[in-house]
Amino acid sequence: MSVQLYARDVGIGTPLVLLHAFPLSSAMWLEQRAGLAARCRVITPDLRGFGGSLLGAEEPSIDAMADDVAATLRGLGVTSAVVGGASMGGYVAMALCRRRPDLVRGLVLAGTRASADSGAVRERRLRQAERIDREGTVQVLLDEVLPHLVGPTTLRQRPLVFGRVRGLVQSAPPSAAAWAQRAMAARGPAFATLRELDVPALVMVGAEDALTGQDEARAMADALPDAELMVVPQAGHLCAVERPDLFNEAVAEFTDALARTAR
Repeated sequence: MSVQLYARDVGIGTPLVLLHAFPLSSAMWLEQRAGLAARCRVITPDLRGFGGSLLGAEEPSIDAMADDVAATLRGLGVTSAVVGGASMGGYVAMALCRRRPDLVRGLVLAGTRASADSGAVRERRLRQAERIDREGTVQVLLDEVLPHLVGPTTLRQRPLVFGRVRGLVQSAPPSAAAWAQRAMAARGPAFATLRELDVPALVMVGAEDALTGQDEARAMADALPDAELMVVPQAGHLCAVERPDLFNEAVAEFTDALARTAR
């Protein structure tokens, strides 16, 4: 059963749905809501269990998260949108492309991958989920995930950005964080979905992203029939948060181009 997600909805024009990274919330898109609302309708849901959204009782599943997004768009009267996802949000966006391709008129993937987890990564996710359940806190995410969410340039030159990311990690509900880790560990590869996608795509990756990296981004861009690859300088895994100026301009141009071709 789908969960009706809490979503911030600002601006007018082409709908742009942005799905947040793990273990953050739609609060990560603050600069996008401020910077893009003049050019499109920006919809930023809190994924299941995060922010203002309920967790529900379903088994951990990226597909369930995609179905939540579809139900939320239906509730907002959105019949199709440019769908963007960062990290975990990218997994959800790709699942939405597979399950409800009619809803996707363009795809933005940032700091994410189409490959399934390796055995080591899957085991780490499950171990972290077990520790979160056992301790009732997200301390393990502060210890093991937070250090990799931003690049070294942000750590050196943008302490306020890093502090904001740390605050978002700290505020993650433990139950949602454990559920999402298990959902991500269980997901399969998405390359077949990307190869069949018949809408334009923009793949973005931070030049300093140590979690996904440029090879993963290039593999997605190569699989997509109509894709542009952008490497964001001086940014790590959360390029939208670390370099919102570059991210926003690229996404605005991508969305504007789609709107022009639709006329």
